[in-house]
Amino acid sequence: MKKRHLHKKKPSFKKKWSAKLHLWFGLSIGLIVFIVALTGTMYVFKDEIQNQTRKGAIYVNPETITQTPLPIEVLKEKVSSVVNEKYPASSVEIPLDKNRSYEFLYYEKDKQAWNYFQEIKVNKLIYINQYTGQVLGVYDEKYSLFPILKAIHWSLLLKSDWGKYVVGIPVVLFIIMLITGIILWWPKNKKSRKGRLSFDWKNVRTWKRRNYDLHNILGFYASFVALLLSVSGIYFAYPWVKNTFNVTLSGSWEIPKEKEVKSPDSLLRKSKVIFDLAAWETKKLYPDASSFRIPLNGKNKKGKDLKNIPVTIYGEDGKFAIRNQLIFDKYSGKLLANKPHQKLNNAEKYANANYDIHVGSYFGLFGKIIWFAVGLICTSLPVTGFLLWLGKKKKGIKK
Repeated sequence: MKKRHLHKKKPSFKKKWSAKLHLWFGLSIGLIVFIVALTGTMYVFKDEIQNQTRKGAIYVNPETITQTPLPIEVLKEKVSSVVNEKYPASSVEIPLDKNRSYEFLYYEKDKQAWNYFQEIKVNKLIYINQYTGQVLGVYDEKYSLFPILKAIHWSLLLKSDWGKYVVGIPVVLFIIMLITGIILWWPKNKKSRKGRLSFDWKNVRTWKRRNYDLHNILGFYASFVALLLSVSGIYFAYPWVKNTFNVTLSGSWEIPKEKEVKSPDSLLRKSKVIFDLAAWETKKLYPDASSFRIPLNGKNKKGKDLKNIPVTIYGEDGKFAIRNQLIFDKYSGKLLANKPHQKLNNAEKYANANYDIHVGSYFGLFGKIIWFAVGLICTSLPVTGFLLWLGKKKKGIKK
């Protein structure tokens, strides 16, 4: 009796092209995906690590706590005398917890630079006891681990304005790889699906099979969170992604711009306790907040002059999603506008929450653990994928 020849069914057009795209993109951007995933994973627990390593600077001595802290201008001068920096202090972050110290930030960028170390002229964070004026810690964030990890993750240490596209384009391709990976993984029936959801290495002796399972099974479980990570990442890089979110969430192409609020008090002479008036009013209106940030040099993050004093209030420690804003006249300290989190539209709320979603803090400690695990898997995917391709290539050469 002649043996019947069993012919394997040819893959569908969708799976055929999914395999090709998955391979081509994987070989072209694998190294960048590895670097971006690794640095992002290492960055996840930044707050938890720094809260421990900087504990002596973050918290003040309980015995020094008094009812009223020193004026912000006085604290600013004390910080300036210690730092001895030619640039002015950019902002101060004031916690509502009396046990935590004030944080003064010095931040200045060079628009003509082409890499991270030239672009950041100064990035120093100073902790000061607001009751005694004692400087508790000075950290040069420009050369600290986590800001450098963030710069690698964001732009591969290139200038942030255009370096974000060097990372952004591979991330878009990585999203396509995740989708094609799910298509390739998806089985035809329930019976074959079981073998793709768990590891069964009892009778497996070759490393190639184990490597295949690591890439296939772990990649599938991580793919859905990885999609969320990737989309929230390119939200920062591409305006069209942000605009798509805006239209979907609020029906408008752009987030409403802040209207300029004018006050007759602006003609008056600037008060010396202007920042203290703003701080006192902020504490009164938002007593349950975590902290708030006051700009001190009269400029925003882009270096443009501020016409008023915008105070940003953070609802929870280590999170940016719940964010309120107060606008004060920069001469008199008079409250001009109050924009609480509840009055924001859905697009504005998402814009504030996107960073927390990207790093996992939006979902609390559990979210960070999941994000960390997914980050490790994403870091391993370019490695296991390359080994898969290398194994098939060598097999072809032997034949």
